[in-house]
Amino acid sequence: MKFLIDYNLKGKSLILWDVVASEGWLELIQIKFLQFEDVGLPRDSSDLVVWDFAQQSQMILITANRNMKGKTSLEQTVRERNTDISLPVVTISNVDRLDEKVYREKCVASLIEISLDIDNYLRAGRIFYSLIIVSILNFYLG
Repeated sequence: MKFLIDYNLKGKSLILWDVVASEGWLELIQIKFLQFEDVGLPRDSSDLVVWDFAQQSQMILITANRNMKGKTSLEQTVRERNTDISLPVVTISNVDRLDEKVYREKCVASLIEISLDIDNYLRAGRIFYSLIIVSILNFYLG
């Protein structure tokens, strides 16, 4: 699975990648974290452009601050364009908590879960990562 890392997570994505590597996931599944510059997206790309690019490239967007205001906001884009085969967008609700080992390990566990069971996450739109929401999702998704 390919994950497109939003520019606002560029530095923090390295610590997530370290967890992916150190826990041995790279030996079990194919996973890539790609930055905007890796795929030729300008840093100032609109939410609409980023979402469209991620969908067309079959990437899950990981973000922290894409907004919900305006006609080209991420929220509006997902509402208007999300289909039964759309990949989800993972929004990390509290980026500062990625400095906490348990939080970042749980973030990675959620990303791996989504990657391994992608069919159950298609059409989900946005998945907001916080410990409470993930616990609720895990409860309802089984």
